[in-house]
Amino acid sequence: MIGKMVALGLAGLAGYALFKRKDASRNAAFAKDQPHNFHTDVRDAGPGAMRDPEAREWTETDEDLDESFPASDPPGGY
Repeated sequence: MIGKMVALGLAGLAGYALFKRKDASRNAAFAKDQPHNFHTDVRDAGPGAMRDPEAREWTETDEDLDESFPASDPPGGY
C-alpha cells in the first residue's frame, strides 16, 4: 500500500516537472526592467512599462485606465 502511494507521488512529481512552464518566472505583460519575481507584482503605468510596444498612440483614456489597474473602480474622467 505504501509502495503504491510512493509510486503515485513520484509519478505526480515527474508529471509536474514535465508540464510546468519553463518561463514561469516571467510575467507576460512586464517590460524587462519591471519587477517580475512574484505573481503579485504590479508593473508601472504607461506604455514604457509594457513588454510589447503600443500598437497605436495612447489617449488620455488609455492612460487613465492603465493607471487605475488593479483597482476595482474604473477611472472617472472619460
